Amino acid sequence: MASDRLVIISPAPTANGDLHVGHLAGPFLAADVCTRYARATGREALYGTGMHFTQNYVVTAARKLGVSPEHLRVRSAEQVERTLAAMGIEVDGFGCIGDRFTKMVLDFYDRLHSQGRLKLRTWRFPYLPSTGEYLMDAYVLGGCPFCLATGYAGICESCGLPVAPGDLLDPRSTLYPDEPLETREAEILVFPVEEYRAELEAYFAGTTMRPHMAQMIEDVMAGPLPDFPITQPTSWGIPAPFPEVPGQVIYPHMEGMPWSMFTTALAAERRGAVLTSDDELWRKDSGTTVVYFTGLDATYPFAVVGTAMLTALGEHVVPAQYITNDFYELANEKFSTSRGHVVSGRELAAEVPRDLIRFHLSATSPEFQRTDFTREALVRVTDTRLVRPWNRVAAAVDAWVGRGALPVSERSRRSAQRMVDRFAAGYGVRRFSLTAVASTMAEQLARLDQMAAGVTRDNAGDLCHEVDVFLRCAAPVLIDLAAAALPDTSIPARPDAVTITPAPLPRLTGAGA
Repeated sequence: MASDRLVIISPAPTANGDLHVGHLAGPFLAADVCTRYARATGREALYGTGMHFTQNYVVTAARKLGVSPEHLRVRSAEQVERTLAAMGIEVDGFGCIGDRFTKMVLDFYDRLHSQGRLKLRTWRFPYLPSTGEYLMDAYVLGGCPFCLATGYAGICESCGLPVAPGDLLDPRSTLYPDEPLETREAEILVFPVEEYRAELEAYFAGTTMRPHMAQMIEDVMAGPLPDFPITQPTSWGIPAPFPEVPGQVIYPHMEGMPWSMFTTALAAERRGAVLTSDDELWRKDSGTTVVYFTGLDATYPFAVVGTAMLTALGEHVVPAQYITNDFYELANEKFSTSRGHVVSGRELAAEVPRDLIRFHLSATSPEFQRTDFTREALVRVTDTRLVRPWNRVAAAVDAWVGRGALPVSERSRRSAQRMVDRFAAGYGVRRFSLTAVASTMAEQLARLDQMAAGVTRDNAGDLCHEVDVFLRCAAPVLIDLAAAALPDTSIPARPDAVTITPAPLPRLTGAGA
């Protein structure tokens, strides 16, 4: 069994529509780039994501669209897979609901339940008398009791904190907004997160976090950690098998850890592995390092509750890191499918070379704060920082094609090593940053452009050598350019070429062409 395996997970989008550019600029592109870089440097890497079919957002979205929830979630999964492929985001394990996944979820919670880790608690819910339904998540809208932003119960999209349905301010039904609500109590099973405070404090003390996640963790750890629901009194979801809560379902937010193991198993099998169990690669002796790429609003159920549950079971690795992102906006407003304020990733990739999109989304990645997308900026930034300088460099290299092997100097090998190290600083998991990678790419390309302008017979081999190393380092982002120019995309740990035979280089087409 491999001893240095990297498992990369981006939490599943809800199956209520396609992915837009805002989704792609968050966890999906970053996870793909990280996976590609790991493999280019010789590390085994698996990337898993998929669809979240059991959230009741599927029900509310289907009602608005006038289709059945089942139709919507099947259509959404197909759209998302096509969009990821269109953007060159290669997912090894794409997890969707099915018997195998359901069994993993139920086995996971059966272990916690049989060990006495789940507790029966009385919870308050908004209740709709006209339908006899308890309301949670997308079924009920109100104010967040922490940041006051308007949103749904469950996890606040603005501050990322857990919001119990009964704690929403001025709640109202999303499907029946004019009907009055009552507050009623129901017994549900919860996971008592506070009991694992000491383990969580030790875990987060040794975990690298971006500033917004670090602030959120500091805030939540400042007081008692609330119980987190494991079951809910509703019918949409995986039926819970526990006798204390008949008729309830597993809370969709808590499918995350078994779902992550499920996508990992799918990813490994797709790449040729034969597993003895679906959680094999998450076992403590598996040699696996798990890294999540996620929006801040998915951090609490995974990083806090999920880590606590893994700690309680004591059988699995805990994630090494959560690489979070903020919101990516469109013309300084949040993407909104309902208002038509959206740019589809698949439609954009049909109009603009995807290498340019990947470069621009990397350069404007919302890693530490909200950032913004406009088509004008895409054209301007890629043209000045990528397309024109690359095409000039490619033309300079092409002038030496057919002249045989050219010598590479020691100075060039040292420069190439510095370039490899500069890119590694952005690609490395501990300080991973797409914006740093894009900045290094533009910086090194500008240097090569200057070098190309004064190329002579004496340094032509150095130019061609450093362009080759640059392309290898840029390949996790510029996937099509690298595929057209290189026989492979491996990145040398220590560049040691003494000669190089130049080959013709492809050109880039601008976003405004």
